[in-house]
Amino acid sequence: MSRQTVVLGAGMVGVSIAWHLARRGRSVLLVDRRPPGRETSYGNGGLIQREAVRPYTFPREVGKLLSALPNRRVDIRYRVSGMLTYAGPLFDYWRYSSPRHYERIADEYASLIALSTEEHAPMIEAAGAADLIGKEGWLEVHRSQAELERRRREAEDAARRFGVTHVFLDAEGLAGREPWLSADLAGAIHWTNSWSVADPGALVAAYAASFQQQGGEFLQATLERVSPAGQGWHVETDSGSHEADEVVVALGPWAGEWLRRLGYRLPTFVKRGYHMHYGAAEGRRLRHWIADADIGYILAPMRAGIRLTTGAELARIDAPPSRGQLDAAERKARELYPALGGRLEAEPWKGARPCLPDMKPVIGPAPRHKGLWFAFGHGHQGFTMGPVTGRLMAEMMEGEPATVDMSPFRADRF
Repeated sequence: MSRQTVVLGAGMVGVSIAWHLARRGRSVLLVDRRPPGRETSYGNGGLIQREAVRPYTFPREVGKLLSALPNRRVDIRYRVSGMLTYAGPLFDYWRYSSPRHYERIADEYASLIALSTEEHAPMIEAAGAADLIGKEGWLEVHRSQAELERRRREAEDAARRFGVTHVFLDAEGLAGREPWLSADLAGAIHWTNSWSVADPGALVAAYAASFQQQGGEFLQATLERVSPAGQGWHVETDSGSHEADEVVVALGPWAGEWLRRLGYRLPTFVKRGYHMHYGAAEGRRLRHWIADADIGYILAPMRAGIRLTTGAELARIDAPPSRGQLDAAERKARELYPALGGRLEAEPWKGARPCLPDMKPVIGPAPRHKGLWFAFGHGHQGFTMGPVTGRLMAEMMEGEPATVDMSPFRADRF
């Protein structure tokens, strides 16, 4: 008999888990307060980053730390209240970013990233979403020759160890690929086996529609309570109650708060981010997704316009928005790409990335509750790693051998 499963959270991770469980014949209810793909998964840079085998570290060099103190950088900003709220996890993030820990973490993290495009592919096909996907890769441009050379060495290492493909471009080669960028650039790394997505929210919605075509059910409702009930679980929403044999918590940046109600104190924190869409001068549109790596923002030529995404803001998830980081990114983006047009929306989008201090997600069973499963904490790469997380969760929940060693992602590692 099919087991009733409730998946909480309809971002890329939750939708992918629901899709894989429904494919295996489970009766699955997917619950979110908003339509699928309208929170964190909507607002990202629109890249399936096969090259992202090394997670973002907390700066450890004194110079970088001091440069962040004035709070004017594009790649990282902070609120004092957020730093105090997340002081413990942020200290551990700094600690795990040391070379002693980081190389092991990168190897474990890469085991998920390496399967990213491979696991997106069947979902794209089933959802009929190929028109959203570009397979031309993306450009990581550099103003600093020294930084470009450092990244070139890292790219060569990633190619040897993890099968990442790339092309090195000097200034002339970059101008040939993107003629409308500023001439004041050292060159770029062209990551060639990563994919771009013209509308990230639409891709998640397409995956959710495919899940429903397989017999899954989506409920748009506000979650009120999750509690054990006999041999299973009781899920209360503002539109009614539901009984389940198993529950999956894929609530992204809200997962930590919900799990505290069940007695779990995982060291979650968030990195917030902003985006805005812009027009472009006639005939001078970008050909690739562009990351201005030395500054810390992305320009993405999406369906809605050219999306400018900021770096990270360390702030409480409920703190009011701040326009300074996006404004600073926009000024730099206009230097890089003078053809950038006017803003297409009245207000910037704001979202939050769900993070854990060792830069790896939690994927697997809850330590103290039978039938409760966790899948969150993917940081910057939930959009990239959602489908592989879905496959791995389904394998574990069905008692199948997992494709990847899952011990580095267990919930009781902290």
